[in-house]
Amino acid sequence: MPASSVIPAPLRVAAAFTALQAVVLVVLSIVQIVNFSGDRVAMNLTTIAFFLLCAVGLALCARALVLGHSWARSPIVLAQLIQLGLAWSFVQGGAGSGDKAVAWVLAALALTVLVGIFHPRSLEHLADEA
Repeated sequence: MPASSVIPAPLRVAAAFTALQAVVLVVLSIVQIVNFSGDRVAMNLTTIAFFLLCAVGLALCARALVLGHSWARSPIVLAQLIQLGLAWSFVQGGAGSGDKAVAWVLAALALTVLVGIFHPRSLEHLADEA
């Protein structure tokens, strides 16, 4: 349970950006459905399922953060570390400036969430009561 009932701003931002990431994954699922190819049925279905499963997981974790559940930190931190790796791969890919812009957005969102989760007020709010 949270130490206080007021959710610190850094934690609210981290939860909001995590929820935004969940929404983006739902949008990517919809894009995948719209561009469904009969040639690659298994790949399309597993991609859609993966995006939706990750979206549900991130949404649940964002809600858990707002409710003051400390267990939500670990999966969110893992997702942000994966996102930072993805951003790095966009930078290293050597593709166009559009890829570099995507990399910077991914990295900025992930770093903002990590800073919000590890902010001292957030950690205090999520601390388990003894």
